[in-house]
Amino acid sequence: MVAETGSDNGSDAWKKFFRMHWNMVVVFAVVAVVLMVGAVLVGLWFVGDAQLTDLVPTTLRLWTMGHFVTFLLHLIFWEILFIGIPAILAAVVGWLWWKRLPEEERKTYHFFGTRSQVTGGGGGGISLLHFIVFCIKVYTDGNWNVAIATWTFDYLVYSCLWALIWILIIFGIPIALGVLWWINHEMKKKT
Repeated sequence: MVAETGSDNGSDAWKKFFRMHWNMVVVFAVVAVVLMVGAVLVGLWFVGDAQLTDLVPTTLRLWTMGHFVTFLLHLIFWEILFIGIPAILAAVVGWLWWKRLPEEERKTYHFFGTRSQVTGGGGGGISLLHFIVFCIKVYTDGNWNVAIATWTFDYLVYSCLWALIWILIIFGIPIALGVLWWINHEMKKKT
């Protein structure tokens, strides 16, 4: 049996899929465009509303970490409410439509070829953790409601470094103990 190449098979699958289901492709393309435009409009609406309701100052130099975090949390909430939930509903409708297709037809479509085990897109969780620890540092220093424009560059750099050191201490010590235990365990197995 000769293996088919992923690019030829993928492009043929897309062409066949577009020919057979062009109406659903158009519907989902329109839904995707509406959701993207809606996400931008919700963001713009919230930016204006946040300033009108004094959730955040209109001048950036007066922003504090409290303003920044509150702004982000509120923005995420409104984006999820107005865009995320409809996107999930559209994805469910698309999945249900896909499941209604005959199984033989679904098996003929190989849109993306084989999946790779290497992702290379990590690091987002560490960045979020670093930001959270940085926020805790700013809060404990009493600078939560102090305008960011009054911070010195040294304070910003040393606070970021402090957050990184605490992450390394909190996670590094248990990892080091685990490695030492594993080495000790392996050494005992060999004797």
